[in-house]
Amino acid sequence: MEEKEYESVLCVKPAVLVYRVPPRASNRGYRWAAEWQLDQPAWSGRLRITAKGSTAFIKLEDKTSGELFAQAPVEQFPGIAVESVTDSSRYFVIRIEDGNGRRAFIGVGFVDRGDAFDFNVALQDHFKWVRQQSELARQAQDLEQGPKLDLGFKEGQTIKLNIANMKKKEGAPGSTRPRPAGPGGLSLLPPPPGGKSGSGERPASLPTPARLPGTPITDSLLSWPQPTAAPAADVWGDFAKASGSASNQTQGNTGWVQF
Repeated sequence: MEEKEYESVLCVKPAVLVYRVPPRASNRGYRWAAEWQLDQPAWSGRLRITAKGSTAFIKLEDKTSGELFAQAPVEQFPGIAVESVTDSSRYFVIRIEDGNGRRAFIGVGFVDRGDAFDFNVALQDHFKWVRQQSELARQAQDLEQGPKLDLGFKEGQTIKLNIANMKKKEGAPGSTRPRPAGPGGLSLLPPPPGGKSGSGERPASLPTPARLPGTPITDSLLSWPQPTAAPAADVWGDFAKASGSASNQTQGNTGWVQF
C-alpha cells in the first residue's frame, strides 16, 4: 500500500501583484522588471506556497473567495520555474501551468520587501529538506546493500578472559609487611614502651602512688582472725548436767516447794 502524501502550507502572503512580461531577448533570462509597466499590474490577489512530497506549488488565489487564478509547480530551486530579476529584489518571474500541458511566464511582485524575502526563504528551506531526505534515503540503501557484520558467537566458540593478579611488592609505598608469627601461629604484638621483648631485662618499675593520711596498712591488718572450731560436746551429757543443776538449785532454795 502506497503512503499517502499530504499537502502542507509553507508560506502565505496576502498581497501580490501579477504582470505580463515581454518575451525573452536572450537565454540570459528576464533582467529588468522596469520594462513590465509596474504601475499597471494585470492582476492582484493572494499568494500561497504549498508542498506535496518533494514538489512545491506557487498558487495565486483570489483574496475574497480563494479561487485559484494560476499555479506554478516548482521541482527545483533555483531553476527555470522561478527566476529573480537583477534590478529589484521584490520581483520574480514564475512559470505557470494549467494542467493540460500549456505553460506561460508571468511576473509577480511584492509591495513589501520583507514579503519577497519570506517567499524566497520558504522555497530554499523546502528544497534543502528535500536534499536531506534524499541523502538519508541513499545512506539507508547503501547500508542495506552492503555486507552485514555477524558479531554473534558461532557454535562451540568460547571466549577467554585473562585477568592479571595485582600484587604489591614488598617495600612498595602503601604495602604492609606481615608480623612475625609466634608459637602456635599467633602474631606477636610489639613490646610496650620502656621494655624489651625476649631479653632478661625487666621493665622499669612504675612509681609508687602517694599514701593518704590515716592508719598505715600493715600485714597484721590484712590478716583476718580465723574462726576456731567448737569442741565436740555430748548433747545428752549437757542435758543431764542441766537437769541436775536445776534439781540442786531447787533443793537448796527453801522458798520453793518441790512437787
